[in-house]
Amino acid sequence: MKYLGLDQQKLKIAVFDFTGCEGCELQLANKEETLADFLSVLEVAAFREISSKKSDEYDFAFIDGAVSRDDEVERLERIRQRARFVVPIGSCACFGGVNKLKNAFDLEAANREVYGESPKETSLVRAVKDVVPVDMEIPGCPVSKAEVERIVQHLIWDVPYQFPVYPVCFECKQCFTTCVFEKGQLCLGPITRGGCSALCPAGGLGCLGCRGPAQEPNYGEFFKLCGRYGFGEKKVRDHLDFFGGFAEALRA
Repeated sequence: MKYLGLDQQKLKIAVFDFTGCEGCELQLANKEETLADFLSVLEVAAFREISSKKSDEYDFAFIDGAVSRDDEVERLERIRQRARFVVPIGSCACFGGVNKLKNAFDLEAANREVYGESPKETSLVRAVKDVVPVDMEIPGCPVSKAEVERIVQHLIWDVPYQFPVYPVCFECKQCFTTCVFEKGQLCLGPITRGGCSALCPAGGLGCLGCRGPAQEPNYGEFFKLCGRYGFGEKKVRDHLDFFGGFAEALRA
């Protein structure tokens, strides 16, 4: 059997969920027009969203979600020991995601307020790479199934692949999308890595930076641009902090 004209080499994959909504896993299970071909080149060792099969033997481990508890640290370390490749998928796994916003609060006090006498185990949210070494990251909220498919081809057959280095603004121009700054909305498109087809601006929503920074983002000019459109530094920094991918800019 061949996949996209290439000789097949089946590898075992496992997909694991940590702290998150599991939306990135659903993305992998969606896109029915390519799902059968996608799975035909892989042997699923563990993937709760699509199969009841569970095996500790796998080559690739895709991690969905951030790390927010001590038991998740231990589980992730075991996965790292077993897998040849560990690949975080989605903004939560790559940056900490929206979950990381809780790090700004007193977790013990919040735990008591919400759960009273039955507190839940919790700790500071971390990205996967802050806990174990990773081999590649695939950001996005949710992750792009098409991008995952291309990367799997790259990992299995060494089909050339490179993450986009251009910002989301480039794709807005390609799609003839009116700049949302002109509509009075703040947008991180000028400094966010492209590859998402600029879906949020096309829908009238300013980019929130779920794919992290583009190559060599000019933060200084970006803050000046936001100022010209009337957006204060606090509002801009709140947007940069939303998915956790712009820690460098927030330290500036």
